[in-house]
Amino acid sequence: MPEGLPPSRLVFVYGTLRRGECNDIHRFNPTPEPVGEGWAAGLLYDLGPYPGARFADPCGHLEAEAGSCDRIRGEIYRVTADVEALLDQLEDVRADGQGEYLRREVLVFGAAGGQPLNCLAYEIQAERVRHAPRISGGDWCHREALSGAPAPSSS
Repeated sequence: MPEGLPPSRLVFVYGTLRRGECNDIHRFNPTPEPVGEGWAAGLLYDLGPYPGARFADPCGHLEAEAGSCDRIRGEIYRVTADVEALLDQLEDVRADGQGEYLRREVLVFGAAGGQPLNCLAYEIQAERVRHAPRISGGDWCHREALSGAPAPSSS
């Protein structure tokens, strides 16, 4: 990293933080730098106004979850520590682990250059999606719950 630039890290966003969605990550300051689109192994759930993801471990297994993994589709951004702290707040990440989401390092594939990238992602607590419908295809922006009923559109 060039001298004088603030430290940064890669973050994978898969729901309302994606471009054009209600919490578009571009609204943060300093504006996150787009790296590319990609996917991570896991399952995506429809919680109404926003999704929740449960990510697979590096071997492709989901902890205590039935069914095969999907490709959760999203976008990768380079963010500063200040923006990362704002994202933690938005996602209700708590030091005691009792918030709605947990911070998780995930491998993201398909980004520019072809190499998998290690990214921060926000994983929903398992109990919060126990009865939620899965989003087939793993893409919040083109979603339809597995029940077959169209998901509500975001505002």
